[in-house]
Amino acid sequence: MREKQITAKGIIKSLGLVFGDIGTSPIYTLTVVFLLMQPTRDNVLGVLSLIVWTLVTLVTVQYAWIAMSLSRRGEGGTIVLKEILTSLLKSGRSTGFVMMLSIVGVSLLIGDGVITPAISILSAVEGSLLIPGLETLSKNSIVLIAAIIALVLFVFQYKGTEKVAGAFGPIMLVWFSSLAFIGILAVLEAPEVLQALNPYWGLKFFLNNGIAGFIALGEIILCATGGEALYADMGHLGGKPIRQAWAVVFFALVLNYLGQGAFLLRHPDAKNILFETVFHHVRAAYVPFLLLSISATVIASQAMISGMFSIVYQGITTRIMPMFKVDYTSVERRSQIYLGSVNWFLLLSVLFIMMEFQESSRLAAAYGLAVTGTMTLTGIMMTWIFYLKKKKVLSVISLFVTFVDAAYLGANFYKIPHGGYWSLIIGSIPFAMIILYKEGQKRLYRMMDFIPLEDFLLKFNRVYETTEKIYGTALFLIRDIKEIPFYITQTMFYHGILYEDNIFVSIIKREDPFGVTGFFKEDISKGLRLFEIQMGYMEVVDIEEILREAGVEERSVFYGVEDITTSNPVWKAFYFIKRNTPTFIRFYKFPPKKLHGVLTKVTM
Repeated sequence: MREKQITAKGIIKSLGLVFGDIGTSPIYTLTVVFLLMQPTRDNVLGVLSLIVWTLVTLVTVQYAWIAMSLSRRGEGGTIVLKEILTSLLKSGRSTGFVMMLSIVGVSLLIGDGVITPAISILSAVEGSLLIPGLETLSKNSIVLIAAIIALVLFVFQYKGTEKVAGAFGPIMLVWFSSLAFIGILAVLEAPEVLQALNPYWGLKFFLNNGIAGFIALGEIILCATGGEALYADMGHLGGKPIRQAWAVVFFALVLNYLGQGAFLLRHPDAKNILFETVFHHVRAAYVPFLLLSISATVIASQAMISGMFSIVYQGITTRIMPMFKVDYTSVERRSQIYLGSVNWFLLLSVLFIMMEFQESSRLAAAYGLAVTGTMTLTGIMMTWIFYLKKKKVLSVISLFVTFVDAAYLGANFYKIPHGGYWSLIIGSIPFAMIILYKEGQKRLYRMMDFIPLEDFLLKFNRVYETTEKIYGTALFLIRDIKEIPFYITQTMFYHGILYEDNIFVSIIKREDPFGVTGFFKEDISKGLRLFEIQMGYMEVVDIEEILREAGVEERSVFYGVEDITTSNPVWKAFYFIKRNTPTFIRFYKFPPKKLHGVLTKVTM
């Protein structure tokens, strides 16, 4: 009995945290598909068949089955795939290629993260045009209402989602129940629509429509947007409740799409298909349904924003992104984080996209490129992993799914001149920043004056024996014990600041996502020790707490600060990013009163 309660609780939580995006796709998917083509009987059955089998292939097979079998300690996502694949590869070039794939994947997800709230909220607000008295609501008014909803959503992010997340699941349960109920009512009016479950109609659709049918895939894929969340959000809830919840969601979505198709067969002049279906079948409940749909789009947007925070945090801890300021919004759950810079970038981008496109149907012309790009990259990495693991059956299935992803991606290239370029422009901002930051850090590291440990110890031992020492313990932050950074020799030997107890603190990222250990290694020399902190790449750590548990009570913490001078505009941009994001020391929240930054001048 207790296990059933836990399972039910996990499913309801999953509905709120994972399925918001894919769950709000019925609001606009069929509407935008039939802006491109006539709603003939064959076209309606063909599109519905493609929607059903897209949900089966790309969401059920690719994500719920194959991708979710590839995890590290229950965690999923693009960066997890990169870590798994990197650990299987031997060649440095292959590792570099995989790193580039993951950077492109992360950048596309961020581009997608902007369009999802914009299209979801706009399309829900447009449903108010069917309410008597609001038929004349102008485009500008709809955009303004949608922008206010988005503004409120983003402004309250700093408070954290923990307090409201409890309500997400039950609201989405009501939403999916409503979608299924409306679908059943509409299907009963035109039961011949059930023929669409046969894939024959999807094949016939391509034969009848040719190139126009292929281009229509660019809109049909909207039914699967958000499918990648099944894998990306595994770590929050675990694989089992997400898979079980997907069975419920899949049933509700298929029923609703069939219901919308049934309504379209009887009312081929319908424009906003979902809302007109509801208005026709349950007019008395239309306003509550509209408010429910707006709530569902806000929840979908919230899930996407939280996902963006997680993705960027993974990027920070795997050192492909600058160290943006991170705030923790929950005492109980350290995974509840808020990144102000990411939040405001997303808000400005969402508001711009809403004002630029003004209608959800026009925005749909730009939507899908980032999603299909991410799905294709996921497919490539999964196929590669299964091939290296010698799992032939899964390799073949992954390869087939990747071809399907690539077909949808190819269809979405048609969208580039029709607004699709905006998702590429938005995605190119994090992409350019990641590449610039990575290359800048590499160049900076090469230009720093490091001293081999053996040479450093010769000088340290001599100075330690002959110099008057300061009472207490000092910490010095280093990356690699084999190479001692210039700021340490500058502090100890040039400035003569030498403590009785000197501890090098090294923070090392592990290949698995979670787990933190802090321990002393063998003493390097008299008066000099090494304390190593090993952490999973998704772990949120409190360095001060780890040091206290190990009995370290430091008086001072020293760290290096680079003062970069350059005439090169590229490295000037790198320095601008570096100067305007928190340092390593601020990111890990060392006690500020004990900090001493030691300046090192570098010319790039």
